[in-house]
Amino acid sequence: MVTAVVGANWGDEGKGKITDMLAEQADIVIRFQGGANAGHTIKNSYGKFALHTLPSGVFHQDVMNIIGNGVALSVDRVAEELREITSRGVPAPQLMISDRAQLVMSYHVLFDALEEARLAGKSFGSTKSGIAPFYSDKFAKIGIQVSELRDMDALREKVEGILVGKNVLLTHLYGQPELRADDIMAELERYREALAPYVGDTASYIGKALKEGKTALLEGQLGTMKDPDHGIYPMVTSSSTLAGYGAIGAGVPPYEIRRIVAVTKAYSSAVGAGEFVSEIFGDEAEELRRRGGDGGEYGATTGRPRRVGFYDAVASRYGCRLQGATEAALTVLDVLGYLDEIPVCVGYEIDGTVTDEFPATTELRRAKPVWEVLPGWKTDIRGIRRYEDLPENCRKYVEFIEGKIDCPVSMVSNGPGREDIIYR
Repeated sequence: MVTAVVGANWGDEGKGKITDMLAEQADIVIRFQGGANAGHTIKNSYGKFALHTLPSGVFHQDVMNIIGNGVALSVDRVAEELREITSRGVPAPQLMISDRAQLVMSYHVLFDALEEARLAGKSFGSTKSGIAPFYSDKFAKIGIQVSELRDMDALREKVEGILVGKNVLLTHLYGQPELRADDIMAELERYREALAPYVGDTASYIGKALKEGKTALLEGQLGTMKDPDHGIYPMVTSSSTLAGYGAIGAGVPPYEIRRIVAVTKAYSSAVGAGEFVSEIFGDEAEELRRRGGDGGEYGATTGRPRRVGFYDAVASRYGCRLQGATEAALTVLDVLGYLDEIPVCVGYEIDGTVTDEFPATTELRRAKPVWEVLPGWKTDIRGIRRYEDLPENCRKYVEFIEGKIDCPVSMVSNGPGREDIIYR
């Protein structure tokens, strides 16, 4: 059986912790999309870690961690993360990288930065990790697959062809010097050596494991609102963030994905630009940002202050539905313990009409939040392990959200640690 852990919102929902916990019961943990442009923060007995490409199962020695074919593979970032975790006492994990994954090249990062600078105030808020240029090349069929590193002579011919177009853009659009094939080949040779111990046919491995009755965990990056088809386009990422894409990005049959856990925060947050109807500002926002998460609401990859708001039930119901969620995990509930009252966005007013459906971006830009205010519980709930021991108003808040998102809340996280979880 395959379980998917995905984000119901804008990303940064706390998926790393949920994946880390569920990995204890899994045989395989698979990253199936995205790249090093977003991170999962995990706090466990080894310490606090921000993973960007490595699957969250790397802290469990009996788990096979797989970087699937759908991932934008930044080889240097993977090597850096492996060094980081092992230097801090984590045993070297089992790791396999798909030979069908494609490589994030240095020129992807270069083009990402140059284009963001060119767009200036109209930029997409990229993390400058090379993700959009990478996926552009992948679908233009000029990406470099890991398997191609087996024939460096053929690869050089391909690289020389790729650089014809790249250099026209560099010199004529960005006013930059041309790239040299020798430099790119040296980069690829370095990647070939670094990847050699890990490369394999991951889809075949997963298929055989599932036939043997083993369990797999799909780990998604970002959330529904950042999906290029169903999110707040164009302020989205460049690969599908939906559980359905897990079948493609990992190479598993769609019918094997039987459990889908959509992770959603007890309030809202987002990094980068784009529509965010329930966003709050000023001192109210700064107080929530300061108290939020484990050490505050700042991006695991960028360090940027996250935009924050109160819970958006409209976006979350849409997010859970698009993910096909069989259950939801509600995270960072403990953060809200300081509030006398807690607003929840239950509808959008667009041109005088109220709706509880999440619209396309053109209408979303005109949306104003419709609030329903719930009483707070005004106490610290960290350390509580049983749902019935939560304050009454806290339970009412969870059940109110559960009703609004039309999805059962099976887990409630009330602290940053692996043990800070309440099962319902």
